[in-house]
Amino acid sequence: MPLGIPVADAGSWLEVVTPGVLTTVQDLGRPGLGALGVGHSGAADAPALRLANRLLGNPESAAALEVTFGGLEVVAHGNVTVTLTGAPCPVSVDGREAGAHGVVWVPDGATLRLGPPRAGLRSYLGVRGGIAVPAQLESRSADTLAALGPDPLAAGDRVPVGTAVSALPGVDLAPVACPEEGDVTLRVVDGPRADWFTEAAREALVSGPYEVTAESNRVGMRLSGPVLERAQDRELPSEGMVCGALQVPPSGQPTLFLADHPVTGGYPVVAVVVPADLPRAAQVRPGQHITFTRRGAP
Repeated sequence: MPLGIPVADAGSWLEVVTPGVLTTVQDLGRPGLGALGVGHSGAADAPALRLANRLLGNPESAAALEVTFGGLEVVAHGNVTVTLTGAPCPVSVDGREAGAHGVVWVPDGATLRLGPPRAGLRSYLGVRGGIAVPAQLESRSADTLAALGPDPLAAGDRVPVGTAVSALPGVDLAPVACPEEGDVTLRVVDGPRADWFTEAAREALVSGPYEVTAESNRVGMRLSGPVLERAQDRELPSEGMVCGALQVPPSGQPTLFLADHPVTGGYPVVAVVVPADLPRAAQVRPGQHITFTRRGAP
């Protein structure tokens, strides 16, 4: 669904000058619709989205802009108040520096620019009042796999801003740790098809590091590392998939599913990343290394 609103109908809105690598509208997604073939989607780093909304006095479920590796440039039409959470980017308003994890006022006609993040991959530009594009199936999230919800931002788009419903909380700056720059350790539990793999493969998964390849997006991250050999090679009927599933195709190189993962899949899942670690997984860049450890292991 293309973005855009008639100027005559607009209150405050953002005009997209440069969308960056990939900028999408995201909220907390569409839970509970998997049986209908509709994935959850939503912000890849949900805690960062919730923080942005709390800083602005929005409901935690309000929609924001998920910006992949910075590069977004927008012009404010009407005064808007914003914040940036997740991967910390250089922020400027008409060339004047502003900080991440704090509340920033952008006056009418001013240009807001985001540089590339110093660490992490995905930043969240929250706007007081929330991003007010039409909802589909009770969510404004863009599902890039299902092509559901608004299209990724493009130059010239007009992004409507909603009306604030609560007072600002009066927080100048939220002290939040930056995403990790080096190797990242993620906890896993055995997947439903762990017994389809050899004991050596199950140990290899939690022994050697895996590099995140450039073939990664909101659907999932393709990993390069120890090959996971199967104990059996029979066909697997398609079965349900969850965010965090480590699915292993015939190459033996696992794929870690993220927010826009398919609802079903036909390759066996050797392990699943625990939900608490998924926001950290969403901030891992191509070229970084992931080490998996079994939950509860020292």
